[in-house]
Amino acid sequence: MIENRELSMDDYLAMLRRRAKVILFPAVLAPLAGFLVSFSFPAKYTSQSVVVVEEQKVPDAYVKPMITEDVMQRAEAIRQRVLSTDLLEPAVQRLGLAKRGRSLDEVVETTRQNLTVGPLVPETAVTLGKKKSGDVVGFSVTYMADNPNDAQAVCSQLTTMMLDQNYQHRRDIAKSATEFFTKQLDQAQSDMNDKGAKLADFKKQHIGQLPVDAENNLKILGALNSQLDSNTQTLNRAQQDRAYAESVLAQQLAAWKASQSSTDPQTLQKQLASLESQLITLQARYTDDHPDVVKTKNDIVELKRKLKEINGATPQAGDTGDKANAAEPPEVRQLRLQIHQYDGAITQATADQKRLQGQIDAFQRRVAISPDVEAQYNQLNADYLGAQKAYNDLKSKQSDLEMQTDMEAQQKGELMRLVIPASLPDKPDFPNRWLFAGGGLGAGLAVGFGIAMWLELRDKSIRTEQDVMAVLDLPMLASVPWVGTEAAQKNGGGHWYGRKAADQEKPETAKV
Repeated sequence: MIENRELSMDDYLAMLRRRAKVILFPAVLAPLAGFLVSFSFPAKYTSQSVVVVEEQKVPDAYVKPMITEDVMQRAEAIRQRVLSTDLLEPAVQRLGLAKRGRSLDEVVETTRQNLTVGPLVPETAVTLGKKKSGDVVGFSVTYMADNPNDAQAVCSQLTTMMLDQNYQHRRDIAKSATEFFTKQLDQAQSDMNDKGAKLADFKKQHIGQLPVDAENNLKILGALNSQLDSNTQTLNRAQQDRAYAESVLAQQLAAWKASQSSTDPQTLQKQLASLESQLITLQARYTDDHPDVVKTKNDIVELKRKLKEINGATPQAGDTGDKANAAEPPEVRQLRLQIHQYDGAITQATADQKRLQGQIDAFQRRVAISPDVEAQYNQLNADYLGAQKAYNDLKSKQSDLEMQTDMEAQQKGELMRLVIPASLPDKPDFPNRWLFAGGGLGAGLAVGFGIAMWLELRDKSIRTEQDVMAVLDLPMLASVPWVGTEAAQKNGGGHWYGRKAADQEKPETAKV
């Protein structure tokens, strides 16, 4: 092939005609060889079963499904459990697969390699009554073996084991979840009870100091202060009335005793004591310039003078005082009764004042420590409410779990159902002899084209005017055509394709 010029489509067709035998020979032999080679491989038979995942009978809005994993994820997880040594070895022994000159471990490993699980295609789902287009609604179990009966038996056994494992897995999940939630619920209840007991003890220790009592404490404190003010006013009024009554009594006694005897020492002494007491009361209420105070002082001075004058006199009788008291006028006795009542009122008012002050001090302490108590109470209450909420949440989840468990026990939840049992293959799926032949054809064409290309690259013949011009880089002056049968046979073999090639490659008679 001349490489110093650009090749056209005619050049490529000419190459193809020249190398037709080289291309067709391997293209014919290779498919036959591939077909024969397929007989060297042992036949493999494939058995398949189809499992559909049915939705739960109860709507999800009422009872949530226990397992929400993808169908193929669950199928693959079940497959891994079925292919575990603990489950697969007894199945192999039951089927008698290890009694044909192979060890148990070898058969187990072969079984693992030949088992495949694939998704159920939407077209298959529609034929099985499923309407969810595009969703994986099941899976297929495929097993390949050297014998069709073994393929069907192993596929059927493994499918049954997968269904059993799925049911057992769901039961185990329900049991584990129930045990877990029961334990968590007991812990939550114990925690809630402990926090409730702490809160109750705190309430007992701080009765009247809790946040709910703060407003009431302020109201009571205001009422007690009002009572204390009223009591103080009552006490002051009683003390003033008593002092006034004493002053009036002293005056009455002085006038009465003066009328009885102006020289009796005892009478004068009593008058003096009465006037001194009256003076003290008046000084407590008035100043020294007050007329009553000045008069009382003058009376006291006069009585003291009289006592000095009759200091040496002897009393006439021992029972003069008693008789005098017995002969007091009604006005004096009435004043004495009023003074006694005022003393009782003052005593009661003083006791009430102390009681009210004590109560006020107690409520003031409650109000003072109320912020600290409120902070502690809020913390304990928040802990208790949090524990109560956690307990209620777990209780609700446990109730949902019980419904899910009952639904699983009654098989009302999601269910894997075998819809197509393991098939008995009637012909091997491997090797596919036509596929081998097709592969041989492709390989033969590739080899033929490769040889033809190699031969063309090595061929340096000059066949056309373009070849001459490419090699000599000069214009062609004349061309001599092939003449005679030998030349035709030499050029094209006497065949139609050879003649056609010769005609196409025939140059013009002469060129200048």
